[in-house]
Amino acid sequence: MPLRGFCLGLLLLALPLALKAQTDEIQVYDASIAPVGKFNLTLHNNYIADGLQTPAFPGAVVPDHSWNGTAEWAYGAKAWLELGLYLPLYSVSQHRGATINGAKLRFLFVSPHAAQRKFFYGMNFEFSYNASWWDRRRATSEIRPIVGVHLGRVDLIYNPILDNSYTGGPLGLDFAPCGRIAYHFSSRWALAAEEYDDFGTLRHPLAAGQQFHQLWSVVDFSSKLVDIETGIGFGLNAATDPVTLKLMFSRDLN
Repeated sequence: MPLRGFCLGLLLLALPLALKAQTDEIQVYDASIAPVGKFNLTLHNNYIADGLQTPAFPGAVVPDHSWNGTAEWAYGAKAWLELGLYLPLYSVSQHRGATINGAKLRFLFVSPHAAQRKFFYGMNFEFSYNASWWDRRRATSEIRPIVGVHLGRVDLIYNPILDNSYTGGPLGLDFAPCGRIAYHFSSRWALAAEEYDDFGTLRHPLAAGQQFHQLWSVVDFSSKLVDIETGIGFGLNAATDPVTLKLMFSRDLN
């Protein structure tokens, strides 16, 4: 009951839209977390090599040729709970130069030892404080369910994300799902296809030409020293940045 009550409280806090700008983190969550008592650091970096040349809203960071990222600090609190802090969120863009874009807190609840399970699941809650050039609203949040299956060497994962900026009630939530199909060649190497979408709010879905749709080719490498994820994403319509690159480094700190 305490865990259910805590999750319900976070869900109510997160209820109700987020008008998406760029993102510091391009990742499909697979319900894996840091071991209990371990600290982990993940460095997220993405570079919009060919992007939209108009801001998402007046004064926002212009996507084209911008470098965006964050340092994600995580702690394995329980076998089913990871606590996270994103600090700092940053960008380097042609129009604004180097900027600090805010910070985020994260609470990630998962089925323990997800990597060893055939079916795994979880729920992530993030709470953000944003700079005025990063998002229209100072306070936003994310509700990210996680479901997936391990089928031998193949992973199928889906994150039906709901973003919000506390306006419009439950139907003001923005539906921005992502998914991943991965094939593991070995314990170290995997190749994956990922897709990231944004359909607009539940009350007022965007017209097809205004939605965000991006398809990615991704390579994962794991070692005792560091885990690396890198990939290239291609926009599938005119409202999406045509070409984006990502590079992530992750390792336990103790």
